[in-house]
Amino acid sequence: MSFSFFNKKILIKILSLFSVVRGYNVIFMIFAQLVSSIFIFSNSNYVISVILDYNIWFIALSSSSSISAGYIINNFYDSDKDLINRPLKTILEKEISGRTKLFVYVFLNILALIFSALVSFKALLFFSFYILGIFIYSIKISKYPFIGNFFSVLLVIAPFFAISLYYKNFSMEIITHASFLFFVILIKELIKDLKNLKGDFTMNYLTIPVIYGDKLTKSYITIYVLLVIAICFNLIINYDISLMVYFYFFSIPFFFPFLYLLWKFNDNKYYETLHNSLKVLIIIGLFSIILHGF
Repeated sequence: MSFSFFNKKILIKILSLFSVVRGYNVIFMIFAQLVSSIFIFSNSNYVISVILDYNIWFIALSSSSSISAGYIINNFYDSDKDLINRPLKTILEKEISGRTKLFVYVFLNILALIFSALVSFKALLFFSFYILGIFIYSIKISKYPFIGNFFSVLLVIAPFFAISLYYKNFSMEIITHASFLFFVILIKELIKDLKNLKGDFTMNYLTIPVIYGDKLTKSYITIYVLLVIAICFNLIINYDISLMVYFYFFSIPFFFPFLYLLWKFNDNKYYETLHNSLKVLIIIGLFSIILHGF
C-alpha cells in the first residue's frame, strides 16, 4: 500500500516536472531542428550524413536544455499569473519545490553549455548569450508590450539560427521561411495575450491587450496576418520550394476563417481555438519541410 502510494507520488512529480519544462515543446524542438537540418539548412544530399553528424545532436541537446531551463525560470516569475489563467496546470506544477526547480534550472544550463562547447567556441558563445537572453526576458522584458512579444518570438526561433550558423547557410529563402515562422508565432503570442487578459491585468503585466484593449490588439494581429499572407505569396512565386509549396497554398485560405473568428467573438473559448489552430499550422509546416526535399 505504502509502496503504491510512493510510486504514485513519484509519477506525479515526474509529470509536474515534465509540465514545468514543457517536455512536449522540447521534443518538438529537437525534431524540428533535425528535420530542418536535413531538408533546408544542410547542402548535403545524404540524409544519413546529417543524422550521423554528432554536432547537430549536440546543438539540439543544447537548445532543448536551455529552453527547458528557460521554462523553469519563466515558471518562477509567472506562477501567480498562471494560477489565474491556467489553475489546474499550475497546481500540478507546484508539486515540484522551488529548490528542486532551481537545481534543475542550473543543471540544465550547465548541460547546455557543455553540449555547445563540444561543437565549437562560437556555439558556446551563442548559447551563453541565449541563456542570458532567456533570463533577462523572464525577469524583466516579458512584462512589457511589443518588445516582450518580439523578444519572446526571437527566443523561440533562435535555436534554428544556431543550426544556420553551424552550416553557414543564410540564404534569402531561409530568411523568408524564418519570417513566416516569426510572424505566425507572434500572432500566436498575441492570441495568448488576449486569452490571458484576466491574469495579466490582475498581476499588472503590461501586455498589448491590457494597455490598448482587445480591438487594437486584433488590429495588430490582422496586420501580421496580412504580412504572413504576403510572405506566402513571396515563397510561392520567387522560390523553388518543391512540394512544400502546397503548405503555403494551404496557409493563405487558412487565415480567412481565422480572422473572421478573431473579430466575431471575444470569448476565451474562441481564443483557445485560434491559439490551437496556429499550433496545428506550425506542426503541419514542420512536417511539410520534408516535402522540400522532393
